[in-house]
Amino acid sequence: MLRWSGIRKKLESEYLADSLKGHIQYFATSYSKCPDHEGRAAILLDGKEIISGGYYNNWAKASLFPKDEKYQKRMQEEMAFMDDVAVRLGVFDQRCFYEAFNIFDNQSIELSLESDNMLVRIMAVLDRRVGKRRLISMKETIEDEAPSFQEFFAIRAEAEGI
Repeated sequence: MLRWSGIRKKLESEYLADSLKGHIQYFATSYSKCPDHEGRAAILLDGKEIISGGYYNNWAKASLFPKDEKYQKRMQEEMAFMDDVAVRLGVFDQRCFYEAFNIFDNQSIELSLESDNMLVRIMAVLDRRVGKRRLISMKETIEDEAPSFQEFFAIRAEAEGI
């Protein structure tokens, strides 16, 4: 697997749509003084975090759902499945981000756009391989999509002038 610098380079240079270059930045770090080098990850638009999450957010926000065993089990599995609720609450960390990139990097853009992992879908909608025609066709059904995906779709559509 690539190191963070390689992942960031691929996301921002190779995959990112030309209209978003210089506007979208990907961020991930692990803190060397933390146990197990836990960290955080984020996607920024013009320097402002649009979504972000960190390891310690997972445990702090897990207390919001103390009796929800399904949610607690997902927390223990390090959020391998990333849905819109997890993205909105920021209950993902750099490891989830790396895993999402690994999935995204090793499958077609079509599969990425339909992924169960919201981070993969977000990476896909910002990808240069998603052209204007596909964005226009996606616009017809965007109301049915999760709020996080709608937000990133809107960023991409605005950048493309759609």
